[in-house]
Amino acid sequence: MGGPTLSTNDRSDNPSSLRRSVAPSLPANPFPLIVGPTAGGKTSLSVRTALAFAEATGAPSEIVSADAFLVYRGMDIGTAKPTADERCRVPHHLIDIRDPSEAYTVKQWLADAESAIADIRARGATPVVVGGTHLYAKALLEGLFEGPDPDPALRAELESLGLPQLRAELERVDPAAAQRIHANDQRRTIRALEVYRSTGTPISELQRQWDAGAVRPDCRLVILDWPTESINSRINARVRAMIDEGLVEETRQLWETGALGEQAREALGYKQLIESFEGRRSLDDAIEQIKIQTRRFAKNQRTWLRRLATTPGAITIRHDAHDPAPKRIVEACVAG
Repeated sequence: MGGPTLSTNDRSDNPSSLRRSVAPSLPANPFPLIVGPTAGGKTSLSVRTALAFAEATGAPSEIVSADAFLVYRGMDIGTAKPTADERCRVPHHLIDIRDPSEAYTVKQWLADAESAIADIRARGATPVVVGGTHLYAKALLEGLFEGPDPDPALRAELESLGLPQLRAELERVDPAAAQRIHANDQRRTIRALEVYRSTGTPISELQRQWDAGAVRPDCRLVILDWPTESINSRINARVRAMIDEGLVEETRQLWETGALGEQAREALGYKQLIESFEGRRSLDDAIEQIKIQTRRFAKNQRTWLRRLATTPGAITIRHDAHDPAPKRIVEACVAG
């Protein structure tokens, strides 16, 4: 494939590896990667930016999604997919490419994103990458951290333990990871312990090696910045709008037909409503929990954004509606 490709660094005697995104023949101008908190207006900004690129360069622009749940068909309302009008005005990629019963990893996304970016470049267009899954953004910018392959027997052993026991072990062997991973996140807790037991090295230490990696030169990071109070208000309003648009009915249909796999069931909004359908909480409580958990997710995103903000050449876009953001992004990329 032309344009950016994937290559794997030598492992030597290190139990981890980095899968780097490299561009053997760099295009004239970098493309933007837009990140920001959930409900922060990323989709609208990406569409306006793509149209601004087309106007400024005379060549088309296409959007590549960097969102872990937009890939799933049928999960439309709760993932805030771009509207039909937005997708008509600008072509979008990596949306509705998997059934929600399937798992989809960051490794798969990175390969798909590199392919889409290369294809867009080959057509003479500018890719605009946008999304709220910041692990995807970091992988695109700096390469993909890959620990040891999963060990089914070890994972089964860990899964047989209760979450309190898992957390206690993680706090003992890797306090940095225990602090970073949410106390209720059993999947990531198990993975961290799996890496430690397989390699003898804490996953937090392996990831520090990833953090030291170089940033790809053909991409310009754009960060949407919102005050906490403002974004929390937008989150609450978005959840209410999703309920009015039919999120409960959408989730119920997916749940009743058994369409949701283990990964898709964890998506914010869907997870809380399924708990209601299964009798574990009332519908009103589920809706309130969606707001609470989404605000917590936004808080975690802010942590990611602070780390990403140190990326050389990163552009910060304030929440001020009068900020001519698309023009600034285009100018930064064309000048870059």
